[in-house]
Amino acid sequence: MSMMSIRAATPRDREAIRLVEEHAFGQQAEAGLVDALVTGGDAVAELVAEEEGQVVGHILFSRLFVQGKGGKFAAVALAPLAVEPSFHGSGIGGALIREAHIRLRDAGETLSVVLGDPAYYGRFGYTHARAEKFESGHQGASLQALAWGDAPESGRLIYASAFAALPA
Repeated sequence: MSMMSIRAATPRDREAIRLVEEHAFGQQAEAGLVDALVTGGDAVAELVAEEEGQVVGHILFSRLFVQGKGGKFAAVALAPLAVEPSFHGSGIGGALIREAHIRLRDAGETLSVVLGDPAYYGRFGYTHARAEKFESGHQGASLQALAWGDAPESGRLIYASAFAALPA
């Protein structure tokens, strides 16, 4: 039995990442988002999971700002997270999230926001209660946040410009 490994993404991984994103989401929008975030310099943390030398999972956290009364606060947005369909349910997505969280905390990040399934992301500490006071075009139960330290509890979320190109 082989061991899954997680490491920082490199430029050599771009095509493999694109394929994982397309296979996981069944479309090209998320792969295009990843490309735009990386080339736009908005990627804060990007990891891949490998199984027997093949990239089978990918996670990207991009720069997000919370605009509030005290100015802009730097945070991160988790999007996207993708795992090859044949590896769904194997724990790769969770391992990517946990490893990325460790790296982000170690780098001094204190707030992460995600738009996704509350049942899934809630397992990693994300809650809508932590995000409910943020102003966002995506406000609702799927907007969740996780804080590792002092971070705003309200304000307007400003995502990287690449998100504006995603289909609604």
